[in-house]
Amino acid sequence: EQSNVPAYGATAVAIITFEAFAGMWINAFMFSVICMAWIKRKTLNSNEKILLFLGCSRFWVLCFSWVYSLFSIIYPNYFYVPPTYTLILSIQNFFECSNLWVSACLCGFYCIKIANFRNSFFIYLKVKIDRMVPWLLLGSVLFSLVIGILVYDFVHKPHCNNSTSEGNFSKVSIRMEEHILSIFLIYGFEFVTSFMAVILSALLLLFSLWRHKRNMETMMNLSMDAHIKAMKFILSFFVIYSINFTCLILNMVYTTENGSPVVFLLYVLLYTFAVVHSLILIFSNPKLEKSMLRIL
Repeated sequence: EQSNVPAYGATAVAIITFEAFAGMWINAFMFSVICMAWIKRKTLNSNEKILLFLGCSRFWVLCFSWVYSLFSIIYPNYFYVPPTYTLILSIQNFFECSNLWVSACLCGFYCIKIANFRNSFFIYLKVKIDRMVPWLLLGSVLFSLVIGILVYDFVHKPHCNNSTSEGNFSKVSIRMEEHILSIFLIYGFEFVTSFMAVILSALLLLFSLWRHKRNMETMMNLSMDAHIKAMKFILSFFVIYSINFTCLILNMVYTTENGSPVVFLLYVLLYTFAVVHSLILIFSNPKLEKSMLRIL
């Protein structure tokens, strides 16, 4: 079994490393461009604030996910040496949760800014959304921090008061399985709530577009054009997010099968999500697109 690890591990790590570093470069580019604009103008609009947080969280989630996949593929037993596994998993989960929630905030922001409803609560949100964005970002960070601490606590318990010698690996694995349901419940809540926020934003924007088109009939205006552009963006994100959500759930199912080709495929798809969606964000923003094309 050990003789098959180098060939498989070298191929898997090479592909995952290429995708991870490409994603980190793209998100670092987005983060740096927005930071330079912040320094020049001394201020940022709400959309740029969300993109700034999103680029930062995705950079670090790709970084820690790469470290996690590196050890899980090549050195799986190294995870049982505390506190390596607990620290990497909890920090990765913190940034993963932050990434998902900031992404959902971005969809909700576009929905509230562009959709047209006569509901008094929706009008209130449209007026106050710019002031609410910093608090939403802060709330997503605090919520992610709570999730990261809970994951650390559940993962750390099996390692407490246990030797890390080779003979105790099976005992630690058994104790890990006792807490796996709690960890899955945390992951499930994290994934499902953010995914539902994306679905709700897409449905509300679609309904607003349908109502606006029916009222305007054949007449085309700027509001209709903004609806269509936002709808294309959110639908593309919805498709990518759905694939990412499915991969995250499957990754939970196959979490104990580190050497499986299915796990390797899931890693590839998860990294692809971070790369593709960040590229969509860059090329849908004129300033970021101009900077990207200048570099290329």
